Amino acid sequence: MSAVRSRVDDLGLGPLPTEPATGFYARVGKPALDRVGATLGLLACVPLLLLCSVAIRLEGRGSVFFRQERIGLLGRPFRVWKLRTMVPNAERLGTGLLVQQDDPRVTRVGRILRATSLDELPQLLNVVRGEMSLVGPRPTVASQVRQYDAFQRQRLRLRPGMTGLAQIRGRKSLTWEERIRLDVAYLERLSLAADLRILAGTVRVVLGAKDPPAKADYWGESARGETGEDAP
Repeated sequence: MSAVRSRVDDLGLGPLPTEPATGFYARVGKPALDRVGATLGLLACVPLLLLCSVAIRLEGRGSVFFRQERIGLLGRPFRVWKLRTMVPNAERLGTGLLVQQDDPRVTRVGRILRATSLDELPQLLNVVRGEMSLVGPRPTVASQVRQYDAFQRQRLRLRPGMTGLAQIRGRKSLTWEERIRLDVAYLERLSLAADLRILAGTVRVVLGAKDPPAKADYWGESARGETGEDAP
């Protein structure tokens, strides 16, 4: 823990929450749901992940997976897993951290993965490891956390989620401030029923709903919370 604390201090994130969300569900029920649900989901998705991995490798060189440091519970950093959807070293090309609509750095396979949110499936591993939750605020990067005010820092009292309230209430059509307000509202109403509704809503969004077009997103600030190689 001392090494983690030292790393948090090195990031210079400012004053952070010292206590996670309280209550029986937050402390016991939600972690149990996460571990069981993510383990079963990971096992069920192995064939799909293999298929996606083969498609990525067939399209070109580079790693199948993309990992990047994000900020988690109480400001603790961790490495998030994703399927790669952009060309290698994308952050050093074109507009850098700014991802435009129809960005040419996104590969053909990557566009399909993004449209279906299949690129997020490896984050089930983060959930199994206890770094993320099935439902919660999307993980972001240190540079964004440094800009949080006291109200916004409340979202750090929860483990980052694969999906969240903002992802079923507008996703890219919402401003960053609106997404954070929804994250805090979720924290204040945390329950099993809320998580099940959000998970069901996520399935509906992925299978049918379309996001209003966004002209551009900065990595680490978009609705899907991606940064580095893969912007939301």
